[in-house]
Amino acid sequence: KKVGVGVINNSTTMGRKSMMGAPDQTRLRIEAMEEQRSLRRTQMKQARVDRAAEEQRNISAGNPGDVDFIGLVRRWREEHAGMARPHRHAVDTNGGSGGKNDNICVCIRKRPLNDKERKKKEHDAVTVLHPTATVHSAKLRVDGIHKYLDHNSFRFDHSFDEDSSTEQVYQYTAQPLVSYVCGGRGVRATVFAYGQTGSGKTHTMSGIQKMVAEDIYSTLSDNVLEDDSCCSCDNTTISIAIFEIYGGRIQDLLNKRNRLKVLEDGRGEVVISGLEEFEASTPEDFLALIEAGQNNRTTHATEANDESSRSHSICQVLFRDSNSRRLKSKLSLVDLAGSERGSDTKSHNRQRRTESSDINTSLLALKECIRAIDGDSRHVPYRQSKLTLILKDSFTSNYARTAMIATLAPGSLSTDHTVNTLRYADRIKEKKIGDSFTPSQRRSPVRQAKSPVRKEIVEEKVDMKEHRDEIDENISDNILYEDDNNVEEEIQELTKFEEPDNVESQGPSEFDQVVQQLFDEEEQLLSLHMQSIQQNAEYITEENKLLESVQGENVDVDAYALRLAEILQHKTEMIQAVRGRLEPFRELLRKEEELSKKY
Repeated sequence: KKVGVGVINNSTTMGRKSMMGAPDQTRLRIEAMEEQRSLRRTQMKQARVDRAAEEQRNISAGNPGDVDFIGLVRRWREEHAGMARPHRHAVDTNGGSGGKNDNICVCIRKRPLNDKERKKKEHDAVTVLHPTATVHSAKLRVDGIHKYLDHNSFRFDHSFDEDSSTEQVYQYTAQPLVSYVCGGRGVRATVFAYGQTGSGKTHTMSGIQKMVAEDIYSTLSDNVLEDDSCCSCDNTTISIAIFEIYGGRIQDLLNKRNRLKVLEDGRGEVVISGLEEFEASTPEDFLALIEAGQNNRTTHATEANDESSRSHSICQVLFRDSNSRRLKSKLSLVDLAGSERGSDTKSHNRQRRTESSDINTSLLALKECIRAIDGDSRHVPYRQSKLTLILKDSFTSNYARTAMIATLAPGSLSTDHTVNTLRYADRIKEKKIGDSFTPSQRRSPVRQAKSPVRKEIVEEKVDMKEHRDEIDENISDNILYEDDNNVEEEIQELTKFEEPDNVESQGPSEFDQVVQQLFDEEEQLLSLHMQSIQQNAEYITEENKLLESVQGENVDVDAYALRLAEILQHKTEMIQAVRGRLEPFRELLRKEEELSKKY
């Protein structure tokens, strides 16, 4: 027994010695974890330093905002660098049979970030690579941690980035139309500036107007040696008329803001009654009239802009025969009021709400008219608004040409506005634009689907629990401009889940219809009230004469009483007529107030 116990004790001692000699696996794992943690902390510290340095670089470059989203946008631009194409003229300036697509040129212009957007720490969320404009909408997954970008791309005749000058925009949009109208022959040309409030419409249109002034007189001087049908300094005078459409009213901006009326003569021609034309014999006279009209334009502060243009400003350049005063051609420069979404007008008073509704309704009508002339439609719905009614000859003439310039705000908080602006401009052209990214001039897959949105998801996961320092990138392999056989099916699959947030395709809402009725009733009420005041003034004059006559000798009291009764009866009828117009108007005001809380 003693021997057995000794053997057991000896073996146990040897086992312990062997275990003590072997490395402790648990300790090794703990040491490895500590080493990895130390390395990770070092990497996290370096990531914080790099992030701070990148943030400072972004601020120095004038592009503050979320560093992660800015990085995603930058990498997208690096992947698609070199895809921009040179600009080419697309408008037939000679009025030849260039095809339906020559009737209209649609372009977009992106402005730089402004100080107001930088103070809000917005970043540049729009990339323009001619002919494509892409909006990078910043998104978060449902977990609130993982970040990604949602890309919406559109293609146009011309796309100008923030580095493009107004002269470049003019060269490919308005300049061909100036040459076109200077040719005479009864042609019509129209240039529109469209976009959300504060996106640079008025800035762009003001620069274009200056260049138009210079080029018109230069072209007229060059046309002296041409045939008599062309406009030249010898046979043509230039007249300027500027007016605005504000809240359903038309006001002459060069004649004390006098109120005007839109009428149609027996031949169906639209006439603006009372509109004054002023002759401009030099470019200096032209620009002086433009400046005078701009100073009289209606502007108000809105949610999106401290000084927003609340009216459609129309500058008509009329080319008339020097002897007969016959209209030879006309160029219309239209600076449209800034568009707004319904959600941006909820805190407005009634005046701002009705303004916004009238603006959006007229813009919808304008889009349909431009699509009609581009698609060679037999019916042009120009009676849907006063704006399109006034521009009737620009839509119905067989020699009408149009250029639409849509301006874009690049801020990350304006991406919804920007996408809606691009959708509006995109849907104007009934005939789609060819894909200049491929050798063949086929229709672009970006524009073939019902919604012109081609989505590409670029993800970057940021672990905010680790102070957003551990960055795990997961970039998809989708390419925006791929040209395979399944691209159309992919786009259709994507559009199944897309619900556009604009209401253009659904027509005017009930609120918009009530606002239009409100404008019509207001105009009739004001007209009737004015007539009542005028007639009342005439009756007061007549009553004074009656009083004088009854106070003299040989008074015919019966005649006095009879005439006074007739006057009072007429006054009663006038008051009842005005009251009859006033009650429906007040009912519409109440209805507008109720609907404004719903929409």
